[in-house]
Order: sequence, then C-alpha cells, then structure tokens
Amino acid sequence: MKIFEIRELPAQELRKRIKDEEENLMNLKFQKATSQLESPIKIRTIRRDIARMKTVLREIELKQNKQAAHTSAQEKKASKAE
Repeated sequence: MKIFEIRELPAQELRKRIKDEEENLMNLKFQKATSQLESPIKIRTIRRDIARMKTVLREIELKQNKQAAHTSAQEKKASKAE
C-alpha cells in the first residue's frame, strides 16, 4: 500500500487495517515456522505497510493535538482580552 493511499484513509479505518495486517503478519509467521510460506518477502512488505500506517496515524494524532492546543491558546487570549 502506498503512502498517499494511506493518507487518504480516516483514522478509524487505519486502526482497523493495522489490526487486520498485524493478524495477517502473525499468520504468515506461523506459516514460516511450519515451512508452509511460499514467499517470505510477504512478511517484510506487511511489516513495512504496518509501519507506514502507524506513522500516518501518529501524524494525524499530532495534527489534532496541535490544533487543540492552538484553539485553547486562542481561547485564553480571548478571555484575557475581555
């Protein structure tokens, strides 16, 4: 999954996909342990996709925190001006 595709998703959808991909990764690791995994490169690609999704989710959280701090600072300014 490309980063621009991930950035288009809402936070709730990202959380759901991260959970699904982590389950998928666990299954692939079990397959690898039992020598049933056809392509070990899948583990790496899923791990990287999870990392990308977590990065974008963190960016969203930081953006929301920054906006909340900015609005509270404006409210304090407005109350002092009165």
